[in-house]
Amino acid sequence: MRDEIQLYRDNEIRPFGVNPASPERHASYAAKLGLPFPLLSDHDLAISRSYGSLKPLMPGIARSVCLIDRDGTVLYTQAGAPGAAIILESVERQ
Repeated sequence: MRDEIQLYRDNEIRPFGVNPASPERHASYAAKLGLPFPLLSDHDLAISRSYGSLKPLMPGIARSVCLIDRDGTVLYTQAGAPGAAIILESVERQ
């Protein structure tokens, strides 16, 4: 996502990451990798649970992408990291 940030911005999409790490760890990780988007701390996994991003057989979250509009409607969801072209294509069809 970091390397494709301009594609998201060109389509008025503001990405962010979610995982259970602390805000301090997020800040360090984001600085280390030069991430141009915020990371949100989901310490109790409530966000991950709500969007179906928990691993089914073991504790933790599975990498996934969800696009949510301003009204809270889920526009796109996919396990893994499908890449900007695939994600944006699905939004253009709507």
